[in-house]
Amino acid sequence: MIRSGTFSSRGFRTFYNAASGENESPSPSTPEGVLSQCWQTYDSLTKLNDKLGGTAIPPPTDRGTSLPFCLLVGNHSSGKSSFINYILQRNIQKAGVAPTDDSFTVIAPGPQDKDSDGPTLVGDPDYGFASLRQFGPTLIHHTQLKVRNSRLKFMLVDSPGMIDAPANATGQKDQNLMDRGYDFQGVVRWLAQRADIVLLFFDPDKPGTTGETMSVLLHSLSGMDHKLLIVLNKADQFHKIHDFARAYGSLCWNLSKVIPRKDLPPIFTMSLPNDQNQKQTLSASLSDLEHTRDDVVEQVMQAPKRRIDNVITNLYDSTATLVLYSKIWNDIVSRYNREWRNCRFQESGFATFGTLAVGGLNYMAMDAMMQGGVLGGTVLGVGALVWYDQSYLRRLQEDLTTSESLSTSFQRTHARQVQDADEFTASLWQRVRGSLQASLHNAFESSSALPTVSQSELKSLQDILDAEVPKLRRLANESR
Repeated sequence: MIRSGTFSSRGFRTFYNAASGENESPSPSTPEGVLSQCWQTYDSLTKLNDKLGGTAIPPPTDRGTSLPFCLLVGNHSSGKSSFINYILQRNIQKAGVAPTDDSFTVIAPGPQDKDSDGPTLVGDPDYGFASLRQFGPTLIHHTQLKVRNSRLKFMLVDSPGMIDAPANATGQKDQNLMDRGYDFQGVVRWLAQRADIVLLFFDPDKPGTTGETMSVLLHSLSGMDHKLLIVLNKADQFHKIHDFARAYGSLCWNLSKVIPRKDLPPIFTMSLPNDQNQKQTLSASLSDLEHTRDDVVEQVMQAPKRRIDNVITNLYDSTATLVLYSKIWNDIVSRYNREWRNCRFQESGFATFGTLAVGGLNYMAMDAMMQGGVLGGTVLGVGALVWYDQSYLRRLQEDLTTSESLSTSFQRTHARQVQDADEFTASLWQRVRGSLQASLHNAFESSSALPTVSQSELKSLQDILDAEVPKLRRLANESR
């Protein structure tokens, strides 16, 4: 059963109050106070982000959900719904061998039981799922909210079971038949980024052999190892140790194809109580499944505490992203401004030379026709030079926003990190390269005078990384 020590009313109350705004001025040493300081610091990044096109980091309005939550993904019939029922000690989700649900279900605590549809969930600002609108109406109509009277003060999000596309007459998988009508992998990634813990379920019948599950693990859950738990559920179905070895080995083999590391993450092998194993204790060889199940449950119960850690981590990542973004932006703009000044210098120099020439001819009382010819030549020359410079600067804008040019700027502005093979900096660069390219292109299209980030602004960002975030970490540890 669920360990009694797992439920912490104090921890849940602080998060619930922070989400509902009951505490106007929280103490800095409380969980609400730490979260408040995080959001205040994040708000300070917004002005600089807007200055650089507004795409470096998410807007402050998208602060995630009001309550911590656990996301459950996995194959159909892998035990996600049963696990939710076990956690809440109630039959809330339908469970079965065949796929039983085609919707994302948000299960939230509340004073009384109530079911709502997707538009209601997305339209309610108190839950924080409004940004799901970007995935279109099909997703919204395949989302639902279930409010249940529960002592838990965090949410559980159940996802549709993942299946393989059926094969056509040629034996090839028809991807059109698998289309759900919305970007399923994008939705899972959106939820996983905001989740405080993610459970990925497998079962003995499909130990990693479902292509969609592997694709989600590769594209939607990459970079989230710190909050991802891989669960091999229904292990009590094995009647022989040799069956278990084959299923476990198959899962490890399939995971190795999408996890580019020698060391695989831990796999939690567990089972849930049912009518059969409630009557008789598991055999000695499988008795540790109960302990593993308790470990997974305890991890889920840590979701409120993980919320603080995840918010601080997001603040650090966003600040580091903005620092990298700003340095490359400044490098591109400085290269453009240098060429722009050269062009203006050439134009003014040519115009000055022509003016002096006309003045000299006038001083020497030369023929007016000659003076007019020099003046006309100067005007035409300056006009031609301006036209050429404008064409040159437009080509330069296009060249500066190419992937090759941006990569060169990254290597120049982060030479030390490149030399040290800094994987964190490299991952940030991969994350922002596309948005930076689009922002620079749009900025050049709208104006040739682009803003830059001052040294004082860069120093403020570095102070957040070096001083503010460590202070918040210490306060978070003291508030536990």
